[in-house]
Amino acid sequence: MIRLARPADHAAIAQINDDAFGGPDESRIVATLRADGDMLFELVWETEGEICGHIAFSRLWADSVNLYAALAPMSVRPGLQRTGLGSRLVTAGTEMAKEFGAHGVLVLGHVDYYPRFGFSREAALKVASPYSKSPAFMALALQDGAFDAPLAVAYPDAFKG
Repeated sequence: MIRLARPADHAAIAQINDDAFGGPDESRIVATLRADGDMLFELVWETEGEICGHIAFSRLWADSVNLYAALAPMSVRPGLQRTGLGSRLVTAGTEMAKEFGAHGVLVLGHVDYYPRFGFSREAALKVASPYSKSPAFMALALQDGAFDAPLAVAYPDAFKG
């Protein structure tokens, strides 16, 4: 079952991120996003009362009146990776981002993974950000024209350092 994360899930989410990424960097990002009020929403995959996956969406500051979101991090408990759980989290998360009113989502992620959900490097070409030059910087338009005009975005402080 995919559902919104609750405060009672935070320890399990931190453990999944630490295990999936081999250290505490991503769990620190998530904790800082929460503490700073920059988290838009988080989803978890729960099976038989156990949290097995997590995805976070945070707000971006943009030189636009429209809302843009960052997808990061997304993690699945080792042993359950490559089972489709992460794909379901990304799909559910981008759908929820639409419901939140986001015009587009940016991700700095695996170049062979995120394009299957519609993310592309081409869509991010007009976006100025600290990550713009990375081939892993991709965008997904949730509303028509979301990335047609030049756009500058700033990430929350949680992503610095």
